[in-house]
Amino acid sequence: MITYPNVKLNLGLRVLRRRPDGYHDLDTLFLPCDAFHDTLEIIEGDDWSRTSAHIQATYAGAQVAQGISPDGKLMITVARKEGVDWDPMKDLTAKAYGLLAERYKLPPMKVFLEKTSPVGAGLGGGSADAAFALRMMAELAGADLPEGELAELAARLGSDCAFFIYNRPMLGSGRGEILEPFDIDLSGWRIEVTVPEGIAVSTADAYRGIVPGEPDLSVREVLSRPVEEWKDLLVNDFEATVFARYPRLGEIRQALYDQGAVYAAMSGSGSALFSISHR
Repeated sequence: MITYPNVKLNLGLRVLRRRPDGYHDLDTLFLPCDAFHDTLEIIEGDDWSRTSAHIQATYAGAQVAQGISPDGKLMITVARKEGVDWDPMKDLTAKAYGLLAERYKLPPMKVFLEKTSPVGAGLGGGSADAAFALRMMAELAGADLPEGELAELAARLGSDCAFFIYNRPMLGSGRGEILEPFDIDLSGWRIEVTVPEGIAVSTADAYRGIVPGEPDLSVREVLSRPVEEWKDLLVNDFEATVFARYPRLGEIRQALYDQGAVYAAMSGSGSALFSISHR
């Protein structure tokens, strides 16, 4: 079974308050984005893989990492042009397997993940991989889970993982796992994503200096207005702290406006910026 997990954009991202559990209550809209896709293949046991030969032919050395669980039931191979600097058995796809294994008897599986979505860019590529893997593993195990139950499980993997179960525009609240469908039509607009080289922003760094607060307008209220009005109203609270540390990102956003963007912003808490322009 093979899928191509997409990334997401955040339209607005307000940090409302710190919670007793250490997380923050957020207000945002998650929007699926096709700017980047990973390739994720999951097979049972020794089934034939379409992806394995491609990875072996395309990547080498530190560009590939492989891990096997202590019980031998799960093998994960991760390939990435920039190198793989994390333990595959700590990847969210491995955690998805472990989460399902708590409830269902899973067959041995092999995961092949080719990462082409940027890491540390705020586009949610890792969360997408986890959510897609969760759905695929459940299907391979014969567990016919409804979207709602899959989303509840995905939320245990990461705050924005649940969104990728639905993979359609959703307002996010709580720590991002409370989702509500939202109708938004941007078909008449051009959306472009820019990921600067050499800048990866950790979520912990992005939160440093954040001052939570209640805005005058919710993300829902702003998005109900014409796109032309979003520039001064649709705010990503992380921009203030991240731009202060990485001034180049602020310069890029301004350049996007200078080039004719109607709206430009940072996505999530990472380094990616996107623009919305007239077609």
